[in-house]
Amino acid sequence: MKIRPTARSLQIGISLLYVPVLRSLLLHLMRRAIRARLDDRKAPVNQRKIIQQRRSMALAIVQTFENSVKRGRLSPGVARISGGLWGKLLLTWNDHRLAARDFRERTHRSPPLFMAISPGQACNLSCEGCYSSSDSKDTKLEWSLVDRIICDAKRLWNTKLIVLSGGEPLAYRSEGRGILDIAEEHPDLLFLMFTNGTLLDDDMARRLAKMGNLTPAFSVEGMRDRTDQRRGEGAFDSVVKAMGRLRQVGVPFGVSVTVTSSNVDEVLSDPFLDLFFDKHGAFYGFFFQYMPIGRTPDLNSMPTPEQRVAFWRRMWQVIEDRKLFVVDMWNHGPLAMGCMAAGREDGYIHVDWNGRVTPCVFIPYSVGNVRDVYHRGGTLNDLWDAPFFEHIRKWQDSYGFAQREPSKQADWLRPCPFRDHHRRFREWVDVHQPEPEAGVAGQALLDDAYWQGMCEYGETLEGLVQGIWEREYLGEK
Repeated sequence: MKIRPTARSLQIGISLLYVPVLRSLLLHLMRRAIRARLDDRKAPVNQRKIIQQRRSMALAIVQTFENSVKRGRLSPGVARISGGLWGKLLLTWNDHRLAARDFRERTHRSPPLFMAISPGQACNLSCEGCYSSSDSKDTKLEWSLVDRIICDAKRLWNTKLIVLSGGEPLAYRSEGRGILDIAEEHPDLLFLMFTNGTLLDDDMARRLAKMGNLTPAFSVEGMRDRTDQRRGEGAFDSVVKAMGRLRQVGVPFGVSVTVTSSNVDEVLSDPFLDLFFDKHGAFYGFFFQYMPIGRTPDLNSMPTPEQRVAFWRRMWQVIEDRKLFVVDMWNHGPLAMGCMAAGREDGYIHVDWNGRVTPCVFIPYSVGNVRDVYHRGGTLNDLWDAPFFEHIRKWQDSYGFAQREPSKQADWLRPCPFRDHHRRFREWVDVHQPEPEAGVAGQALLDDAYWQGMCEYGETLEGLVQGIWEREYLGEK
């Protein structure tokens, strides 16, 4: 009889990791379990590569956790809280689909796994090319509305994870409350916050340590010169100080990097990884390839298709050799089985500071406003049902997600409908007429050069990676 681990047993196991004599044994057993569960030797040829990569990622996470505990960078209290919540999320991954039974019966689909919310547009920086064009200090969701959205997601979708973006989340204030109050109000949820780090002080660090359910990802562009060049003088030092505050109280944090054609080599270089992961103690790294949708969009700032392929190879080298927990939100399409937008199963939707609901943070076309839906007595399900979202989900299904395994017709190295399949994406926009976000999203629909550049990018990428997909992932000779 198999004994199924629980979140409580995981918390106990985490506590035992702080006993040096037991740590090696427990981690050895954990690694052995991962290798046994993700054993590619008996898998079909077209699944072996993905299983190998999932195993490499899981082992990198275990190594990261071990390093953080041994070096005193993760306090036992925070580890018990956040570890228990992460464990609950992972151990009940399949139960999540079953819990929202009403949703499944109505839609014949499982609900999205998490939500991204950008509560306010205000930001104390003005970064070049910012995807959100953050500037207005007044455009924001009311705190009570953010709380209602989260409660709705928990009730309807059994949501366990909320991603907070912006604007700058720590600049958000409404009804006398801020962003940490949101996480504190929902101790049963995990929160991931993308922040520039400049507003995080000692009191906030101590509060995060007490809460244990929110992890900040600090935005950097590379080393000092490149970060200050894009974010303003002193931005790099502010991030380093914020990391030091969290390291001192044992709160796990990560880095968030916008990858451009000019910094693509620097942000996975050994000096960068040595600095942020070894010296400063980043637990994870999220790498977002620049998307030309925000302030002063520039197609030339996107990593070229050739750079993207080289970046993909380098990142897997880092994961496998250095055992670092790093994620590329585009190149890791095979791990996520394609695009995660539009509220697909194991995916998410995004609510911005105006209440507009978009397929993801990087697709600035809205299907409606959550304020209007609530005013009519509706719920998040009414927005999830939008025809534009359903069109995207059907494409995701046909692109391999519904089959749950890689195929020749579904190249998950090109998962993004907006960046990698822009010609098709624009056809969907023409059919469903979603509302463009203010500014560049509307202008892009009228700009022939933008259209041509995005289509050419996708076609060039296809020519580069189709062979890689067929040889390395499908095992074709």
